[in-house]
Amino acid sequence: MDKSIKHKDQRVGVFVDAQNMYHSARNAFGAKVNFKEILKAAVAGRQLIRAVSYVIKTESGEEKTFFEALSKQGFEIKEKDLQIFMDGMKKADWDVGLAVDAIKLADKLDVIVIVSGDGDFEPLVEYLKTNKGCLVEVIAFSESVSKKLTEAADDFTDLSKNKSRYLIK
Repeated sequence: MDKSIKHKDQRVGVFVDAQNMYHSARNAFGAKVNFKEILKAAVAGRQLIRAVSYVIKTESGEEKTFFEALSKQGFEIKEKDLQIFMDGMKKADWDVGLAVDAIKLADKLDVIVIVSGDGDFEPLVEYLKTNKGCLVEVIAFSESVSKKLTEAADDFTDLSKNKSRYLIK
């Protein structure tokens, strides 16, 4: 469904909803995400300006090595603590932070790549296309992506079509 034209002079920003991708891969395939390969696919031979991965930090800190690996692969890491409420409910999401960063950086980018299947990003996609003139591409697994999100995007890369490249068993 590649509707966008990719050329080497395009300035690209990649915004990764790490939590969404982690849970999608784990729940659909019992596997981990190969973020290094996703970054390559997102950049697609163009000029990478920023690659940001939005992550959640737990009290145990077991994700520290994962964060370090992302950093070595070229991602800027933005961390947020896992919120645990009095009733035991947990909340962890970066939707607003990712959206604000994408809007702030849009004037310096030609293409914005959102790596998430979360339908909450659909209004962001529409805003970036209409108000900022950016091409917006979405990368996610077809099993867990919002139809509204893929329809709003200029391009959708379905990671499920090449599981051996994008998943780590």
